[in-house]
Amino acid sequence: MNKAARGARAETQLRERVCFVVTIAATADAFLLGHIAALAKVYDVTLVTSCRDKDYLRRRGLAVDVVHAPLVRTISPIRDCVCLLALWRIFRRGKYRILHTVTPKAGLLALLAAAMARIPVRIHTFTGQIWATRSGFRRTVFKSLDGLIGMCATHVLVDSRSQMEFLLRERVVPARKASVLGNGSISGVDTARFRPQAAARSRVRASLEIPSQATVFAYIGRLRKEKGVLDLAAAFARLCATHTDAYLMFVGADEESLTPEIRRLCASCAGRLRFTDHTPTPEDYMASADVLCLPSYREGFGSVVIEAAACQVPSLASRIYGVTDAVIDQVTGILHEPGNIDDLANGMRRLMENPALRTSLGLRARTRAETEFAAEKVTAAMVEYYATVLGGAKVDWPAAEGAVRT
Repeated sequence: MNKAARGARAETQLRERVCFVVTIAATADAFLLGHIAALAKVYDVTLVTSCRDKDYLRRRGLAVDVVHAPLVRTISPIRDCVCLLALWRIFRRGKYRILHTVTPKAGLLALLAAAMARIPVRIHTFTGQIWATRSGFRRTVFKSLDGLIGMCATHVLVDSRSQMEFLLRERVVPARKASVLGNGSISGVDTARFRPQAAARSRVRASLEIPSQATVFAYIGRLRKEKGVLDLAAAFARLCATHTDAYLMFVGADEESLTPEIRRLCASCAGRLRFTDHTPTPEDYMASADVLCLPSYREGFGSVVIEAAACQVPSLASRIYGVTDAVIDQVTGILHEPGNIDDLANGMRRLMENPALRTSLGLRARTRAETEFAAEKVTAAMVEYYATVLGGAKVDWPAAEGAVRT
């Protein structure tokens, strides 16, 4: 074996093994590809998910193996036990140094299996709590499951500072385990993809038959009650009573069949509602809007807000933990009390009647998205975090070529 080959082999042997676990591949596609690409330059990375296509990341140019595990999103005790055993076998074979999970179901099962397999570094990323707005038995059960995740993890990432404060206050995770990357968010925003686009604005409005001079409020995300979409419809109906050039656009899958109720609430102005199912190009719809609305009852951070901000579109959003990190009230958008239709309608009216305010908020939102939440900055913070974690575990690692430090 020549010197170069021996050197390459030694370098390969130095590369620590990292395993990401998500329930469905779409989660990795939406939030983790930038991180995985950067970390794959330093570590031997594997993605474990329910996807059976073991080469789907390699076709995208990533030297990352994809391993199938029988993960399902719904609670299924028998299938979950089978999955737990399958994950334990994967981890025992893989001899990973770091396990990193995202989403509650994947986190719970994979962290339990990783603890049994004695993976030394176990990271979970919290992106919101389904129990935050619930009460009684269901709150207790789901909160306890998050507590178990926090117990099994050696390190916890949280995608906003206000969410981390909530988790600490609720004693779900101890402060010694918890961190936030940079200024928050799970992956930041691609400011080259999400940007002001006059052509997209005209194209989308023409396709939806929205006048070019109309004021468009947009909701972009899954249509669910907990996202406040019915509140938004009720507030829009009040706005329409006095403003004839306002339009409301919903972009996203209707997971709870709410469209008929939205139309009923807006019966007097149903002709100014627009619905579009899930789209692979949300940036086009953001660019076509004047205001992004997120009247949600719970969010971990609200990535859609900084995506809209990068498109120079201000947000009208609820004042809840997570969103308060994404929106600076009266600077990059306007916050309203969650569930308060009067407050939401007043915010819509204020932004409708003051184009100069929309412009100034949008400009500051774009600047903040670029300076604080650019995807490359969040990924650089992730690379730095891994270096710190492995340093704490007394593991040597080769420096990432071209890695940016924050």
